[in-house]
Amino acid sequence: MALAERSLYQSIRREASTEEARPAGAIVVLGAAEFDGHPSPVYQARLDHAFELQQKGFAPWIITTGGSGGERRFTEAGVGRDYLVQEGMDPGRILSETHGETTYQSVQAASGILHKLGVGTCIAVSDGFHLYRVKTMFAAFGIAAYGSPVPHSSIESDPYLRTMYTLREMANLTLWHLGIRV
Repeated sequence: MALAERSLYQSIRREASTEEARPAGAIVVLGAAEFDGHPSPVYQARLDHAFELQQKGFAPWIITTGGSGGERRFTEAGVGRDYLVQEGMDPGRILSETHGETTYQSVQAASGILHKLGVGTCIAVSDGFHLYRVKTMFAAFGIAAYGSPVPHSSIESDPYLRTMYTLREMANLTLWHLGIRV
């Protein structure tokens, strides 16, 4: 692996294990799969972590993200919202971005919501491998994002998956810098 690639890999891995949660305008939960109206285990872990951060008073709002992914009846954001309400969160404190089919589209839409709220900061909640790219994208939209990786992520705890997802993030970041928005 060349020096530049090793440096990017190390930057992604460093971000994946850095907890930056602090008071912010909102908590943005990056979507993951949903199954017939229920969050996947990966998405549920993200939602649980965001709910815990909100309950600790880090932000007044949670923004759930994610479109339908081809599913006609449900969106990731809608499923996330419903799950948080079931867990006891005030529905008036949840905003949903239901159109993003890619990380870029979700971050772009969430940034628009944050700007409408008049806030310039957020806590980005996702699996650790994802946070370096997410923070890069938020910065491009004028939002300071603080990463908060999901504790005990099933992806991060598996060495093979952790490596594969990190390599995928390296490719996605390369595409980002080439102007291809994924």
